[in-house]
Amino acid sequence: MSDLVRFTVSIEKFLFEELERQVADHDYRNRSEFVRDLLRNYLVDREWQTDEPLLGTISLLYDHHTRGLTERLTAQQHDFPGTVLATTHVHLSHHLCAEMIMVRGKGKDIRALTDRMQREKGVLHAKLAAGSTGQAIHATQESHHARKARR
Repeated sequence: MSDLVRFTVSIEKFLFEELERQVADHDYRNRSEFVRDLLRNYLVDREWQTDEPLLGTISLLYDHHTRGLTERLTAQQHDFPGTVLATTHVHLSHHLCAEMIMVRGKGKDIRALTDRMQREKGVLHAKLAAGSTGQAIHATQESHHARKARR
């Protein structure tokens, strides 16, 4: 027996039209896939309000000719031991570099590291892509299965 549930939602017409536009614009096969992704993203956003370990990627764009910047960025990462999992450095031009830093830890620590690196002179852009370890989503799913088994 399928674990899928069908339900009806009532929303204003303009919101429904926007839903249809978003589904089409993002190449979803149907509304259900779009709504599932919205809910998963909501769950990840809620995770970032907790002290649970989280996963993310910090993307940096910077001018590596800025005096001492590379060393300062490395020092910033060393100030958060155990948070930085991996770093990929890409040379975009003679002056510009991009760095993608995979991080794991408490959301407040990851945000603090991102903010500190963004404030460094020579950093042109810093962006945190907030992710999840998947544990909370998986735990929610497991909890559902456990409740279902008790019935």
